[in-house]
Amino acid sequence: MWQDIDQAKWSTRERIWSVLDLRGVAHPPGASGRIPHFVGAELAARQLARLPEWSTARTVKSVPDKAQRPVRALALEQGKLVYMAVPMLAEDKPFYRLDPATLEVPPKQAADRRVARQMGEPVDVSDMQPVDLVVCGSVAVNLEGVRIGKGAGYSDIEIALLHEAGLVTDRTVIATTVHDLQVLEEPLPEAEHDFRVDIVVTPHEIIRCLSGRKRAGLVWNSLSAEKIATIPVLSALNAQRRS
Repeated sequence: MWQDIDQAKWSTRERIWSVLDLRGVAHPPGASGRIPHFVGAELAARQLARLPEWSTARTVKSVPDKAQRPVRALALEQGKLVYMAVPMLAEDKPFYRLDPATLEVPPKQAADRRVARQMGEPVDVSDMQPVDLVVCGSVAVNLEGVRIGKGAGYSDIEIALLHEAGLVTDRTVIATTVHDLQVLEEPLPEAEHDFRVDIVVTPHEIIRCLSGRKRAGLVWNSLSAEKIATIPVLSALNAQRRS
């Protein structure tokens, strides 16, 4: 069953990547193999920033992808605390904290993922504040909030870790910013460990999903031994659960 779901996801990814590249709406080096840096990402970020869920959010957790850089910049400009994951969660402290009150460079510069890695404070999950708004990237998403990422699975792990720590709850809003061509009116393959989004924001539309949901935590049987071994926080949690 896992193989069937994975194959269906890859088929959808390849279809969307191809469409985005053919239509010329992905910035170089193109859409394939990544969360697409789509044309109109800045406008989508501004659309998101008009929502009441954005206005009330004090803490924002954003992916480090280029498509969500405008979101990070707006959050910092408006005084919001931003958390961004360490690449591949590969450090003992798996998140960076960007505090607009202590930034030494303008928010737009600090929102660049390379600068954020240099200037952000590495923090453990236990040192983080509750997250009001999560903004993720997607390759494809549908009207029910089912999303497909690029296939590495890190966004799902990040949400699960924060949920287990009580930092992401049912009150936390999860949004994704995408190009209009990435929104599909069809069922999408979904695994047990996948989370859904509550809101889809494109450069031209805001979609409130029909049945958003979040995972309650880590689904250990979906994680390979190799994945657990390469993510220090997972290794530590796995040792605790086995002791």
